[in-house]
Amino acid sequence: MTSTETADTIVVGAGVVGLAIGTNLARRGVRVAILDELPPASGASYGNSGFLVADTAMPVALPGMYRKVPSWLLDPEGPLRVRPNYLPSALPFLLRWLHSSRAAQVRLSSDAMRKLHEPTFDEWKALVGPKVYDSLIRRTGQVYLWEGEGASSTPMEDELRARHGINVEKLTPGDIQEIYPGITRDISRAMLIPGNGHTTNPGRLCGELLQAYLDAGGQVLHERVQRVWSSDGGWRLMTTSGQTRLSNRVVVAAGAWSHRLLKPLGIDVPLESERGYHVVLPNPSVELSMPILHKSGFFGINSMEMGIRLAGTVEISGLEATPDPVRCEVLVRKAKRLFPELRHDAPRMWMGHRPSVPDTVPVIGPVPGQPGLFTCFGHGHCGLTAGPASAKLVVQQMLGDEIAIDTEPYSISRFTH
Repeated sequence: MTSTETADTIVVGAGVVGLAIGTNLARRGVRVAILDELPPASGASYGNSGFLVADTAMPVALPGMYRKVPSWLLDPEGPLRVRPNYLPSALPFLLRWLHSSRAAQVRLSSDAMRKLHEPTFDEWKALVGPKVYDSLIRRTGQVYLWEGEGASSTPMEDELRARHGINVEKLTPGDIQEIYPGITRDISRAMLIPGNGHTTNPGRLCGELLQAYLDAGGQVLHERVQRVWSSDGGWRLMTTSGQTRLSNRVVVAAGAWSHRLLKPLGIDVPLESERGYHVVLPNPSVELSMPILHKSGFFGINSMEMGIRLAGTVEISGLEATPDPVRCEVLVRKAKRLFPELRHDAPRMWMGHRPSVPDTVPVIGPVPGQPGLFTCFGHGHCGLTAGPASAKLVVQQMLGDEIAIDTEPYSISRFTH
């Protein structure tokens, strides 16, 4: 095994977060390499819903949600599934997740998320440039839908939107039919969040981010990092190339796999894969002017360049279990209930790993007691939205910049002390 000094900084993980970190560093003259065994942005960064939720800062766990979990688990089309053989492994995470649903914690988490979400459109434009931005990103709003009668959102959701001054417009049944021709009349309640938006192709957007990184002088190495450890004032990384990579600084931005790299260093973070599924319906008979988050159906639907993408559900089954195509079939059935006349070509299915922590706040910044080691992971359902601002924040921390926001809510120390 040989040792090679690869770069001043090595970023482990070539998803949207890692690419954004690399681009920010390279543009500031730092010699940087990104290591990932998979092609850049081929995981959750490629397969997400495409939603850009600048005006949504809602933690996954909300007060009172624990009462709904049993019915969700018993419902074959419910939004949450935990495979029985994985439950003992998942239980500590799930208990911490429920503990994070306390109102005081939810407010703290929402405040921290808001600081990363609100600048997403500006940060994306800065990363990929105005031309690419205008071709792939739309700030046209997002619509939430509910079936049946009742409240359209929980008191906590209403409180958080008011807390952050988020503009919300209530839609009438007539508005819904006008915006979405052919939608079922079972939908009579909806709200528009005009400050949200979407991308028409997450994979292509991240491909453009990769090109921006390469144009800035960054390097990508297609290697799996097997181990990270400190040595002689720097860091060594054992990879599948048979070489030991050397660097002054390392950023762990490996998504749901980040825990595996940190645990041998004695750093135990409650990171879990919320496995998410999507289905693309090519050549659909329906085109949406704005993406939909079906709140009572627990899925999103977005018109993209390749067709309609349906995304949603949470499956807690770890990193190794095989995908369950039934989860995709459920999404298609729900979409056809929403648009009864929907026609399309053969569906294309996908499953990926959302890197999630119990309080929904990503883990960003230096690791105490480990000079030169930084983290940027745990973005859950919101990596495409929060990734650019998260990357900017960790680069500011690495380079000793003045930082305008409180970094403590993102610190790994909240889990390790």
